[in-house]
Amino acid sequence: MRNPLRHLILLSVAFLSPLAICCQQDPPATPPISPTRADAEAAWRKQLDTWRAEREHELIAPDGWLTLVGLDWLKPGVNSFGSAPENQVHVDGAPAHVGLLTVSGKTVQLLSPSGGFPEGLMLEGKPAREGTLSADDMHPSTLTWQSLTMVVLPRGGRYALRIKDSNAPARTGFRGLHWYAPDLHYSVVAKWIPYNPPHILKIPTIVGTSLDLPAPGAAEFTLDGKTLRLEPVLESPRDTSLFFILRDTTSQSATYEAARFLRTVFPDHGLAEPGTLVLDFNQLYNPPCAYTPYATCPLPPPQNRLSVPIEAGEQRYSQPAR
Repeated sequence: MRNPLRHLILLSVAFLSPLAICCQQDPPATPPISPTRADAEAAWRKQLDTWRAEREHELIAPDGWLTLVGLDWLKPGVNSFGSAPENQVHVDGAPAHVGLLTVSGKTVQLLSPSGGFPEGLMLEGKPAREGTLSADDMHPSTLTWQSLTMVVLPRGGRYALRIKDSNAPARTGFRGLHWYAPDLHYSVVAKWIPYNPPHILKIPTIVGTSLDLPAPGAAEFTLDGKTLRLEPVLESPRDTSLFFILRDTTSQSATYEAARFLRTVFPDHGLAEPGTLVLDFNQLYNPPCAYTPYATCPLPPPQNRLSVPIEAGEQRYSQPAR
């Protein structure tokens, strides 16, 4: 389908004076760009530049993905954690004995080690105390000690302790992201084909687990003469955007091998009705596992593994030298 910006450019040309068009004898070698076309492309580039800058800012934030330094699975029962070697969960840079995490069914509790919690350990911004922790992706209980942040998260029927360090080498040694040059060829209008009711997709993850997520429909589009289709998912009933998990043939050399992500607004007539939506592949971005081995990233289902190259969006990340 037609690119919306290219369509706008064509419309702007159509509004030129008929007299000027019919009476022009020899068109110049490089036709003048109408203000409408120039303004539209400039606005698109400015929006893309802003989005990319925000993407980088989010990544290098004190709690961004570059700070992730650990992901340790908790076993049922008692799990001690800290920097001492006898702990079940080892946390570099932490006090020798931070505490105990007890897992019983769907309940995770924090208990103090012998001698009490280390000085400076905070739970939700207050001195740490014993009690039940919230182990929820959206609002997990947060433990902090100096530059360390620790939360318990559910993953595939188990619980894991995620550890972040704002002084992590990946953050302090950050050297910037790599992007393809902006290209309107990779901003396409797709036809929205709703699924009523939504399909449930089994989404694999990089750690061997899987997620069952609803796919409300499919986006069908044409690129370089080929008709392609992608199925997005909703991560939460509260989502206001579609989440595309995909891979294309650039993953063999130029982009992250496992997957790239794209988020879009809902189609123009909503999720349940046929319509259209814009897929701007210039906003493809890498998953967290492109920067750290401690993330639990979703992987593309078979139908989202494209056999064509999409030379747009974020390229492979270069890890800082150690």
